Amino acid sequence: MDYRQFRAFVAVFEERNITAAAQRLRLSQPALSGSIRLLEEALGTALFVRKARGVDVTDDARALYPQLRRMVAEADDLAQRFRKRDERERLTIGVEEDVARSTVQYLAATARACVPGVQLHLLAQCDGDARLASEELRCEDELFLPLLSERYVLALPAQALLPDNAAAAPQDTATDWIVCPTHASHQRLMPIYGSRSDSPAALASNFSLALDLVAAGVGRAIVPESLAQAMPGVQTQPLEVELKRRIGLCYNVQALGNGALARLRDGVVAI
Repeated sequence: MDYRQFRAFVAVFEERNITAAAQRLRLSQPALSGSIRLLEEALGTALFVRKARGVDVTDDARALYPQLRRMVAEADDLAQRFRKRDERERLTIGVEEDVARSTVQYLAATARACVPGVQLHLLAQCDGDARLASEELRCEDELFLPLLSERYVLALPAQALLPDNAAAAPQDTATDWIVCPTHASHQRLMPIYGSRSDSPAALASNFSLALDLVAAGVGRAIVPESLAQAMPGVQTQPLEVELKRRIGLCYNVQALGNGALARLRDGVVAI
């Protein structure tokens, strides 16, 4: 058994996909599969169950993952210590959909303050040492460090404002809703939509697209306040029933083997 096999195992375990793991390690799929096979032979047990799409992990793999993830992190950290002094520490953060730019900018500024000289790598996807996301999107094996708590508001076209100080009542069935039925927040918002949610004016896959529809005059949507405030052509009104969401860092304990992430975690202050 060697370090390359351990890295291959960790990548496949976390990606649940041979192709994605090979791309992450910049290896060919045959080379990655070969490393996994050699590790399974050395251990005398199957670690993954190959399927048509991706892989499933075995109980032995679940038991092995924390140990090998720690060993890989320690080896990587050891290698970093002997690199040239002018080499920057890297911190990769995946940014989920529907996180306001102001929140991304706050996190970037905080990372630079906590880790001087850090080389930030932001990804518009679910990847990295940590993810900037809403708490609803936290994976089962992840910890959550809150950065921002914000309310949901009613977003409507600027030319169709409700009267001053009017609140959007849950029983308002005259609203032409724009809904996001595949979004993690949809079930929480259903009581406010009411019966009209069965035949909405439009559908969107995320809040940002829903706000584009609002600005175009298609209808109204319930969205996080930070996103609505940044969208031209959109005005907001408070909801009668207060709903909030939390945005923060999602990360695995093992990822703290990256010293830059550990220092960011210890130094960040909620907005």
